Amino acid sequence: MFPLADINRPLRPPLVVKALVAINVIVFLMEIMVGPGQQREMIYHYGFVPAAFWADPLAQSYRLVSSQFLHGGFGHIIGNMWFLWVFGDNIEDRLGRWQFLVFYLIGGALAALTQGALNTASTSPMIGASGSISAVMGAYFILFPNARVLTLVWLIIPFTFYLPAYFYLGYWAVLQFFSALGGGSHVAFWAHVGGFVWGVGALRLGIFSPALPPWRRG
Repeated sequence: MFPLADINRPLRPPLVVKALVAINVIVFLMEIMVGPGQQREMIYHYGFVPAAFWADPLAQSYRLVSSQFLHGGFGHIIGNMWFLWVFGDNIEDRLGRWQFLVFYLIGGALAALTQGALNTASTSPMIGASGSISAVMGAYFILFPNARVLTLVWLIIPFTFYLPAYFYLGYWAVLQFFSALGGGSHVAFWAHVGGFVWGVGALRLGIFSPALPPWRRG
């Protein structure tokens, strides 16, 4: 199931979401413009490598953020940026721009740590914004459970229909969890789980609180 749009318009333009999409695209263009050797060096230097991180967490801490802006191909970045675009505008609107940015970056860092904690000896770099976006989806699950999500499903031919966000995102989260249990994949499913749990917990526990709408600000 693929989300095409949500029927849930924000009150303010999503400037941070637009900036994040732009930065990710620019970094990806930089990746593909350099030669294969330089691209590999870039990914190994800025991607999150669990073995390198746990050997010296302080010196390697930059990877928790830098890895969020690297992607492994057109499908990878297009998929991630689409999910961010569909779900991120409303979360930015509710949290406020700066709070949303901090929430997003922490979500990506904790997602990487979740994956790294379960694969401490791995020397393969983890890259992509999916952990951060999973956090956004967890927040959406809490803040807009009944919002309608226009969903595409392929059953021999494509079908589109509306699902409540709690069903779509709940199904997605369960799928990530069982995919993580299955193992043997190049996808960092535990990072998706960790990001989603952070998004849910940060809102449920009041670590991040929805900002007042514009007309209620002093």
